[in-house]
Amino acid sequence: MKLLSILATCLVVLAAGCSEPPRFQSTDISGVDWGKGFNLADHHGQPRQLADFRGKVVVLFFGYTQCPDVCPTTLALMREAMNRLGADAGRVQVLFATLDPDHDTPRLLAEYVPLFHPSFIGLRGDEASTAALAKDFKVFYTKQPGNTPGSYSIDHSTGSYVFDPLGRLRLMVRHGELPENVVADLKLLLDGR
Repeated sequence: MKLLSILATCLVVLAAGCSEPPRFQSTDISGVDWGKGFNLADHHGQPRQLADFRGKVVVLFFGYTQCPDVCPTTLALMREAMNRLGADAGRVQVLFATLDPDHDTPRLLAEYVPLFHPSFIGLRGDEASTAALAKDFKVFYTKQPGNTPGSYSIDHSTGSYVFDPLGRLRLMVRHGELPENVVADLKLLLDGR
């Protein structure tokens, strides 16, 4: 009888463990009341909204094509994650929203963004819509004058936003995160966690 009681206790503990929330490697921001979506044009000039990607996990990163370090390393990280996902990569959409619409034309975005992965999409709006979207996502960015006339850089936030297949903002991926951690998080979201 004592053995039966111990077994029953073990089953209860195991069942409780199955209902634990997922353990994401990235910062879980589920339930925040911001970053609800976007209305931008893609690098082919087509209007895009978050709802266009319903059913996929969406990774949204804000940057600019002249960025010397953070943007290319983030896009390279996402390329590595997509490669590691294998067949599941088709269920993930990476989006690069420019913070520099004056320079980052649709043509430039169409040349730059797919270099990292053919499925990646560049997004842009005008100055006003870019500023409003950055504010909604709590993205900091500011132009810094360069050493020569007309040159500049843009200081900006470095995290990537991840939406689940239902379009809910769930995660903030830190710049420099390990690819295996990003893949683990994406798989959890693809599994409906």
